[in-house]
Amino acid sequence: MGLLTTLLGAPLAPVKGLIRLAEMIQEQVDRQTRDPAAVRRRLEEVEEARAAGLITDEDAARATEEILQQMIT
Repeated sequence: MGLLTTLLGAPLAPVKGLIRLAEMIQEQVDRQTRDPAAVRRRLEEVEEARAAGLITDEDAARATEEILQQMIT
C-alpha cells in the first residue's frame, strides 16, 4: 500500500512543495511585521528621515501609523 500511495501521491509533490514555500514566506512576513526589534528599527528609520528633512511631518505620521497598524493586523 505504501508504494501505491507514493506512486499516486508523486504528482502532488510540487503542489505540496509550493504550499510549504508559501507557508514559510508567510511565517517570515509575520516575524518581520511583529518582531519588536524590527518594528523599532523601522520607526527609527522614519524618524531619521523626518529629522533629515527627507519626509514631512505628515508623511512621518502616516508611515508611523502604517507600521503600527501592520503590527496589530
